[in-house]
Amino acid sequence: MQLFLMNILLAISWCALTSDATLDNVVIGMVVGFLAMALSPVRKFNNSYFRRLPKVLILIGYFLKELVLSGLRATWEVLAPASNRLPCVVEVSTDFSDQNQLLLLSQLISLTPGTLVVDIDDEKKLLYVHSMFTSDAEQFRKELREGLERRIREALD
Repeated sequence: MQLFLMNILLAISWCALTSDATLDNVVIGMVVGFLAMALSPVRKFNNSYFRRLPKVLILIGYFLKELVLSGLRATWEVLAPASNRLPCVVEVSTDFSDQNQLLLLSQLISLTPGTLVVDIDDEKKLLYVHSMFTSDAEQFRKELREGLERRIREALD
């Protein structure tokens, strides 16, 4: 956490040096600060920040891509004259031992249009997910495991 705060301070310093406090410049400052810290001796003391941050950014990018695609699909299904909706509740098992990871997975699923986590069984590590567009429950489980669940595990482990 200290390295993240240091990275933010370096981004603020970058904005002050360039006299430009736009979002683009803050992002550039974060990248420059990250690269500066990665090349400095700070990396020897705490290497997890430098491994975890790119994986968190990959998770965010993957979620945003899925958000846009499912939003477009939901919009198409609502506006199309012939409906292909096949709503069902799918039981999805997870391997998460940490409750925070399970919570993050359930929240990201619920934020995606067309899906909603109805219930969570903490003891059995099961999610009950309502999906509007599922024709094959096993395919849906596979997409969740290989998509969000895998990226959450990579980012938070």
